Amino acid sequence: MRALRGSLIASVALLPGAAYAQSSVTLSEISVVSTTPVGGSGSGSTRAAPPLGATPIVSPSAAPVSSAGSPRLRGGEQPLYKIPSTVETVTAADLDIDRGTFNAVATLARRTPGLNLSDSQGNSNRTDVNYRGFQASPVQGVPQGLAVYQNGVRINEAFGDTVQFDLIPPTAIQRIDIVTGNPVFGLNAIGGAVNIQMKNGFTWQGTEVTALGGSDGRIAGGLEYGKVIGPWSFYFNGDGLNDRGWRYESPSTIGRLYTDLGYRTLDSEFHLIGGFARTFFGAAAATPVDFTHVDPRAIFTYPQTTTTEMGTMQLTGRVDISPTWDLAGNAYFRRFSNTYVDGNDGNFENCSRQSSNRGFLCFEDDGFTRAAGQSQLAFRNQFTILGANNQRIPFTAGVPYGTLDVTKTEATSYGGSLQAANRDKVFGFGNSFVVGGSIDVAEFSFKSASTLGVINPNLSVTTDPNNPYYGTVPGLGTTQLRTAAALGIAPSNVIGSNLYMGLYATDTFDVTDALSLTAGARLNFARLTTNDQTGFSPDVNGTYYYNKINPLAGLTYRFTPGLSLYGGYSESNRAPTPLETACSNPDRPCLLPNSLVADPPLKQVTGQTYEVGVRGQIPNFYDGGLVTYKVGAFRTDLANDIIQLATPGNAARGYFVNVPATQRQGIEVAGEYTRGDLSVYANYALIDATFQFDGTLSSPNNPLADDGAIAVRRGNQVPLIPNHQFKVGFDYLVLPGWRFGMNLQAFSSAYYRGDESNLNPKLPAYLVLGLNTTYQVTPNLQVFGLITNLTNNRYANFGTFAERGPIAGNLTINDPRTTTLAQPLSIYGGIRYAFGADPVPMPEPLIRKY
Repeated sequence: MRALRGSLIASVALLPGAAYAQSSVTLSEISVVSTTPVGGSGSGSTRAAPPLGATPIVSPSAAPVSSAGSPRLRGGEQPLYKIPSTVETVTAADLDIDRGTFNAVATLARRTPGLNLSDSQGNSNRTDVNYRGFQASPVQGVPQGLAVYQNGVRINEAFGDTVQFDLIPPTAIQRIDIVTGNPVFGLNAIGGAVNIQMKNGFTWQGTEVTALGGSDGRIAGGLEYGKVIGPWSFYFNGDGLNDRGWRYESPSTIGRLYTDLGYRTLDSEFHLIGGFARTFFGAAAATPVDFTHVDPRAIFTYPQTTTTEMGTMQLTGRVDISPTWDLAGNAYFRRFSNTYVDGNDGNFENCSRQSSNRGFLCFEDDGFTRAAGQSQLAFRNQFTILGANNQRIPFTAGVPYGTLDVTKTEATSYGGSLQAANRDKVFGFGNSFVVGGSIDVAEFSFKSASTLGVINPNLSVTTDPNNPYYGTVPGLGTTQLRTAAALGIAPSNVIGSNLYMGLYATDTFDVTDALSLTAGARLNFARLTTNDQTGFSPDVNGTYYYNKINPLAGLTYRFTPGLSLYGGYSESNRAPTPLETACSNPDRPCLLPNSLVADPPLKQVTGQTYEVGVRGQIPNFYDGGLVTYKVGAFRTDLANDIIQLATPGNAARGYFVNVPATQRQGIEVAGEYTRGDLSVYANYALIDATFQFDGTLSSPNNPLADDGAIAVRRGNQVPLIPNHQFKVGFDYLVLPGWRFGMNLQAFSSAYYRGDESNLNPKLPAYLVLGLNTTYQVTPNLQVFGLITNLTNNRYANFGTFAERGPIAGNLTINDPRTTTLAQPLSIYGGIRYAFGADPVPMPEPLIRKY
């Protein structure tokens, strides 16, 4: 034990910080949530989660019970009624309902008030998560406003803060908490923190095999295994999926492994965690509505492939130093790689007669302004296209020029965290004090290049290996195009590093048995270093420092066990990402996959959040049922918000700017009723996300733009955020062994991306209906089914604009709107078989304890 304790302290003392949060599973009425990234409850429970989830479901899970009969809280855990902000929870049982989707994000969208998805990729595995108007996205270039943790490790990737939910096996998740108004979760927690807690061998035992299939040729399967041997535990989860997608050229291949080796005693617990994932996705972009009106499965130019690989190792631990003090921490290593290949319209033309290169290929220059004193000839000559050997490329009339654009991002990150928690009484009053720190280090590289190609009549972009002016194999080592002045189009090669550090402390003081006050703060420090390796963008070279102290203050009052009031104020910040700092010059924009060089420096985004609400439960409401409810209001004011703008003349490239102010505010109402064989939930959210300034932004493809510029006025809506969101669903035990459920999601209209001026028609409102069912054939065998988009509604939750004009052959874009249509009606079915453990009882009524 001394060796294990010493190992924990030595490993994390040098790396104070990243995060670990986990809550145990016991049957208790009290709801417990980890309020810090480094949690301590981990595995206090010895009860295993049954393989088929057939026993009553407890959500959220509670801490183990102490010898005195009260909940034993560890680390930053608090009963929900003492948390002065919103907490939304999705459990493993909720994820099981959507098992056929192989996608945890689908469950978040179905259950969580104020959360909607924006599918810019045409693939449900890579959607943007919008919560209260803040995003967590897998797409480079989307400003990220949510911090995401997995087992206490921040998994916003190093270069662009992207979040890859597709790398996490959903059946290995024990619960997901969305915690708002808490700066302790560090950078990006402006809209909140998504805290994902994974299973381990202490919380899940048995063996389970799942196999499923369904629409679009989907074939998938998984293996889950957990076991306890004395003080040791082992957990393994592996899954895989392959389908051809519902759009053309849009296959998906997913492979994921997750393992956990645990050891514990009465006063300590340690886990060694490993994970690996590789995903591959096809066509990933919006399609012009001119094409989808003809064929809903249509895509735009291709190939568009995304390949992602991730490997991680993590050590977590907790030691009870005394009955009232505990120490928890972790250390991790993570390797990430993402490669994107994209066929695009080249936007090339014959050089102007005003240049000295007439008859050769030039890039459009309409997005740039001639410098004072610069001659017309010198200005025009800047846009001549040069090949790898700086040679000019002859222009051929009638050729539909295209480019194969490739980006590759690689990052190696490591770090750790350390946290101490104390629950001694102060002057006889209950008190919970937490102090901790974190450090996260990352080294990254970002490369992009364009290869000259041709757009074929089927919209594929290909190269000609026999033509010296065209690329051979799409990749970073082929012919790399650039303009003579490296304006608008040029290869990029940026390397650099991040250093994020944080120190925090929080205290919750019980003034009375009913009234609790919470106060705390976190100091965030960020250092970003970027270096240009091409010589084209020396202004990328630089080191940027950001720091801020973010306070937290709030109170809760528990009128009765079934009614609590909460209210709080907090501040937050996010530093610009290396991607944003390296792509903030409109004259040298970056090749940003799926979206449509550092001067001046970007400012950090700062936020102020206010929340107030009531929540609670009403037991024995009707026929012995239990009602849980929440009514809340929130507001977040942002200064120096960062947004992405398109580059005139090249829709595949973009840049980032600060805008003075934006605001998100709204109301959330949620309720759930559980009664024996029935569970019903409903929630509504009003989300008002607006710009709070008057100014001019670039949006060159907006049909109502004035020479590529649009006017934004205070109160204009932020695109892609529906004002009204409504969700309802039920689950009913029809017969012993047979459970049936239905859910409905409805969203109001939203503006297209690129229409920050709010002048164009909106994306239409839409609703989507789903069905799910399970049948327990034997105590070990379960058959399940799932239908998504039952009404086959062809709605779109993402839209932007493209440049009008001919593309290739007889294809022309007349309507600049481009959208990603939703997945049509899809049916999935499969079996789950559990063995190697005690038989699982037949399904019992679904009961949620709060």
